[in-house]
Amino acid sequence: MHRFLISAAHKSSGKTTISIGLAAALSSGRHGQPARSVQPFKKGPDYIDPLWLSVAAGRPCYNLDFFISPDAELKEQFARHGHDAEVCLVEGNKGLYDGLDLQGSNSNAALARLLDLPVVLVLDARGMTRGIAPLILGYQAFDRNIRIAGVILNRLGGRRHEAKLRAVIEHYTDVPVIGAVQEDAELALVERHLGLMPANETAEAERHIAAIGERIADQVDLDRLLAISHTDTALVPPAPPAPNREKPVRIAIARDAAFGFYYADDLDALAAAGAQTVYFDTLTDARLPPCDGLLIGGGFPECFLDGLEANASLRADIRRAIEGGLPTYAECGGLMYLARSIEWQGRRAEMVGVIPGDISMHAKPVGRGYVILEANAEHPWRQAATGVASAPLHAHEFHYSSLDGLPADTRYAYTVRRGHGVDGKHDGVLLHRLLASYTHLRATTGCDWPAKFVQHVRACLTTDTKEAIPCSP
Repeated sequence: MHRFLISAAHKSSGKTTISIGLAAALSSGRHGQPARSVQPFKKGPDYIDPLWLSVAAGRPCYNLDFFISPDAELKEQFARHGHDAEVCLVEGNKGLYDGLDLQGSNSNAALARLLDLPVVLVLDARGMTRGIAPLILGYQAFDRNIRIAGVILNRLGGRRHEAKLRAVIEHYTDVPVIGAVQEDAELALVERHLGLMPANETAEAERHIAAIGERIADQVDLDRLLAISHTDTALVPPAPPAPNREKPVRIAIARDAAFGFYYADDLDALAAAGAQTVYFDTLTDARLPPCDGLLIGGGFPECFLDGLEANASLRADIRRAIEGGLPTYAECGGLMYLARSIEWQGRRAEMVGVIPGDISMHAKPVGRGYVILEANAEHPWRQAATGVASAPLHAHEFHYSSLDGLPADTRYAYTVRRGHGVDGKHDGVLLHRLLASYTHLRATTGCDWPAKFVQHVRACLTTDTKEAIPCSP
C-alpha cells in the first residue's frame, strides 16, 4: 500500500493540478506502471477540488476536516474509505503549517502526523535558485515529527533552471526531488478552470484531466513516489453500521451543471439511513421525479440564469410541491434557486419563488469560512433521529450573495454563533416543510443531518397518512 499527503509552502502553488495529475496517472497507468486503485482525500471544506479528484481517480473523494470531526473520527474516515485502495492520496489546503490557531492543531502537518503520512511538498519555484535550500531546511526543522519525503518543483523556467535547483537541493538537503514540472501554458489554463469550473459543469473535464495526467506522469518519477510512500501497515476500517430496516423513502436530488456540491459521505449517509436517491436536472427536466423529499445542494446557479429561468415548468412544479408540503432541504445555491429572483452582472432572472426574497450577487464574499450554529426550537429535524438536539453544529459557508427583502416575521432554523448565514444572526429560512440555509452541513458524529432529514421525511409521510406527497398536479 502507498499513502501520502501533498502539501505546499503556500496556497496557489499548483498542488491541486499536481494532485489531479497524480491521481489520473496512477489510476490509469502511465509509463509502464500498472493501473492502481487510488482513493483521493481532500483536507478541509471544499467541493470543487474533490469533484476533479473524483473524476481523476474514478472513486469518490472524501473530505477530512479538523473543524468538523474529532481526531478519532478522521482516522476512522481515512481507514473506512482507504483500506481497500492501493494508493491513498490526500491533498492538503493552503501551506503545510498554515492553520487557524497558533499551535497548528488543524494544519496539513497535523493531519499528516495524525494519519502517519509522509509529505510530498510542491514548491512554486518561479524566481528561485539557491534560496530553495533554506526554505526546505526550514520546513524540515520547524517540526521534526513531520517527514518531508520528497519535493516536486513546479512552474520551472526551463531545463537550466531545473538543473540549478536540483544541484542546490542535492548539495544542501537530504530531500529527494521526485518531480520537476515546467511552466506550461496548457496547465496554467487548466488550473484556472479548476477554480472557476467544477468538474460536473463541463464535458471538457475528462479531457483536461487526461492532459494533466500525461504531463505530470512525464515530469514526476512515479516509481520514486511509490517507493517513498510505501507502507506495510494496513488500514483497519471500523465495523459497518447495522443495516437500516425502516421503509425506504425516495429523496429527489438536484444534480447537474448548476448544482453539484454534495459531500460523498453525505450521500453515503443518506443511503445508510434508508434514502433511495433519484437525481434530476434543473436545466432539462420538466418535472420533479416522484419523491417523498427534496434536496437541492450548492452550486453556481448565477452562472446558469438563462437555463434555470427558461425551465419554467420545473420551477412551477417545485414551488407547487414545496407549498403542498414536500419536505425539502436546500443549501446555499439551492436557497438561491428557491428565491424569487437572482440578479447578477446586470441580469435579473426569475427563480422558483417559494422564498419571498431576492438574491443579489456581490463582488466580495458575504459569508466565508467556518460557522457555528445553534438549532432553534422551530427546527423541523431538531428532535428527529439520534443526536443531542442542543449541541452546537460546526459547518461552513461560502457565498457571494445576499438574500434581500425577507418579511420581518421570517422564521429561522438556526441562531448563528459564528459566521454570517442569512443576516449575520440567523440562518435556515423555514417555510412550509422547507429548510433553506447558506450553511453547508456535513454528516459527522456531531451532525448526522442525513439521518435526521430522512427521519423527518418519514414522519411527514406518517402525518399525511399516504404513500407520498405528489410532486405534480
